[in-house]
Amino acid sequence: MLSVHKFTFNPIQENTYVLYAENGDCCIIDPGCYFDEERNELVRFIQSKNLKPVYLLNTHCHLDHVFGNKFVSDTWQLPLYLHETEKMVLSFAPKSADMYGLPFENYNGEMKWLNSGDIVKIGDNELKVLFTPGHSPGSVSFYNEKDGYVISGDVLFSGSIGRTDLPGGDYDQLEHSIKTELYTLPDETKVYSGHGGGTSIGFEKRNNPFVRED
Repeated sequence: MLSVHKFTFNPIQENTYVLYAENGDCCIIDPGCYFDEERNELVRFIQSKNLKPVYLLNTHCHLDHVFGNKFVSDTWQLPLYLHETEKMVLSFAPKSADMYGLPFENYNGEMKWLNSGDIVKIGDNELKVLFTPGHSPGSVSFYNEKDGYVISGDVLFSGSIGRTDLPGGDYDQLEHSIKTELYTLPDETKVYSGHGGGTSIGFEKRNNPFVRED
């Protein structure tokens, strides 16, 4: 089993996830920790569970999802995994952050590319990479078939979808991603989003006001 722990970090209220296996291996997805206390909270949790971070993963690279990339990488000596088309989004994040009055030091270390269908192994568990662009040009989601959940980043929310008015956003592409990559998952699949509370694939297919199943 790959357990899920959610943190809500930074003034934009972004959800950071730690997924951890029985053997203590874990991954950190979208570390949004901005303040020292948030970084300390993340460290305390990992230490309290005796976890060993083995992956640093980004669903996408908007500023609120990458504030903590450098901290996580430096603390646990991890390279960053992301989709290659998010590299430009990552490079723009500090400029975007300055506009919000949230300056930060960006990650500039080794990058490894995630592609559709890739498998990320954590202990005996697997996360399948789903390519779900539209909110951002290289957005990916992480699907855990065995435990029945998907980490959707800012693609799909409870009763909503990711905005598409930012650079590289595309509503038609986002709709296609949701319908072909997420709505094809089992209805009971839990959705852990980049903001707000959780939902399920079945509920969103029937009730999401922006993208419903045809």
